[in-house]
Amino acid sequence: MNSSVAERARRGDERAFEELTTPHLRELHLHCYRMLGSSDDADDLLQETLAAAWRGLPDFAGRSSPRSWLYRIATNHCLNAIRQSKRRPVVEPAPPFHPPEPSRRGDVTWLQPYPDAWLEQLPDTAPPPADRLELRESVELAFIAALQRLPPRQAAALILCDVLGFSMAEVAGMIDTTPTAVKGALQRARTTLERQRGAAPGEVPAPNAESERKLARRFAAAFTEGDVDGVVALLTDDAWLAMPPAPYEYVGQRAVAAFLRASAEWRTASRFQLLPTRANLQPAFGCYFHEAGTAHPAGIIVLSLRGGAVRTITRFLDGRLNSKFNLPGAARDPHRRGAGAR
Repeated sequence: MNSSVAERARRGDERAFEELTTPHLRELHLHCYRMLGSSDDADDLLQETLAAAWRGLPDFAGRSSPRSWLYRIATNHCLNAIRQSKRRPVVEPAPPFHPPEPSRRGDVTWLQPYPDAWLEQLPDTAPPPADRLELRESVELAFIAALQRLPPRQAAALILCDVLGFSMAEVAGMIDTTPTAVKGALQRARTTLERQRGAAPGEVPAPNAESERKLARRFAAAFTEGDVDGVVALLTDDAWLAMPPAPYEYVGQRAVAAFLRASAEWRTASRFQLLPTRANLQPAFGCYFHEAGTAHPAGIIVLSLRGGAVRTITRFLDGRLNSKFNLPGAARDPHRRGAGAR
């Protein structure tokens, strides 16, 4: 970093402040997302981080890099937001039909997907993969959800050390503790996270691999046709369906099939359309609900794949998410030529 940029920023030069912070904005946003599990909350916390950084410029002496300084501010603001329950309120949607009894109630109802297009904007500043979790591992929905169940300081230690590659000493300085305390928090986080994530047998296809695209196309075709048996045939034995912000989760092929059939019976006069996209380095779809000649954005569906099958279907029910993926506000009628899931 050019020291004159920091000095000009400390004197109140807004353009210098932008030069200081802009290279780090996307990775800071992703950091807030990992901490909070919600891209909406990450939007809020990134703005809080920048405001705090601007106010704190007189105290920034340049002893650490701007990146480390900004991560310290962002991490502590995330920890405060979790501690003070400052998340955006999550409203549990009422289903328009009577669903079957869920297998369990989800506990991370604020979870949201993260567009791959944003991940492509990340700077190449991370340490070598051998020293950290692979990007794919660190943004998968299962990993993000598991982080939300960790004590917040454990989650912060794991993200800062194992994902971002900061040393324990650096992390201790960021969250005002000792390297020994960071080491203990990191060990507990790793153990808990491994237990929460559970076994996931089977190979995960590389992002955008032909096998991944083929399986996603087969899922989209069966789902849009209301072919419940066709969807179930693509699932692993231990597959499950989640629908944030609704807390209902259906575990196992039979439970997933029961929910899909109840949904299909309700929407006899309407239909779904899926437009392909990507989220969290996983295959995803923008979902649209066609009824009475009108297409409504109906959220995002994200698939996790294992061993040549679909292990998890996460359907995010908030139609506002479609715009974050640069998807249209309305979709063409899939029954017209040239339209439909691809």
